[in-house]
Amino acid sequence: MKAELISLAKQFRLSVLSDGKFAFSHADGEACILDILRAEAAAREKRAIAERTKQARLPTFKSFEEFDVDFHKCITQEQLNTLEALEWVDQAFNLVLIGPPGTGKTHIALAVGNKAVERGYKVSFATMDTLMHVLKTQEISVKSAARVRWINKCDLVIIDEVGYLPISKTEANLFFSLISQLYENTSVIITSNKGFSAWADLLGDSILATALLDRLTHKCQVLTFKGEGWRLAHRKNIF
Repeated sequence: MKAELISLAKQFRLSVLSDGKFAFSHADGEACILDILRAEAAAREKRAIAERTKQARLPTFKSFEEFDVDFHKCITQEQLNTLEALEWVDQAFNLVLIGPPGTGKTHIALAVGNKAVERGYKVSFATMDTLMHVLKTQEISVKSAARVRWINKCDLVIIDEVGYLPISKTEANLFFSLISQLYENTSVIITSNKGFSAWADLLGDSILATALLDRLTHKCQVLTFKGEGWRLAHRKNIF
């Protein structure tokens, strides 16, 4: 008990307790202080998770348990377990999820994001369209500039819906610059409805696409999703 009390006291910078020399006047004094410090530690962790969640801007909560591996046969439970362990985030591996809408790409990305926030990682989520707006306005918008600084500090950056909307040459260059900055320092998750062969058209430049994919796929797991979309298969009708 005393070792835990000293550890918590050091965490909260309570020098009177952290040196281990404080003499309790009552027999239950140590237990009482330990209960208080445990409660403080739990409260601080709860606040930290709430702040990381707010900064991550994850649009909704998704979990690995909710993912239907029987329906989405493109990924196994073992693969889900590996993604959930997050060891690949520590190694700055990337994850690219490719396939048509409704096949589970964003669910996986959000499940990873939510788990990472819970585990203490700094996370950023944005659709490609939102991300482009932030990058284009960082020089004139305080909020955009702050967001870019947060993205560059993150352990995990999730970019959703790459390829769903056309992008300009300027946006393509900004996207390349961001991926280059994050390269080998930050894990990136990308969901896209386009295979790599279509990225030259997406970016409007085959050389730029090759350079971007070279960085993105150097340390990367690519998962291809196929088949009918889950929402379409489980649609609900009024009548």
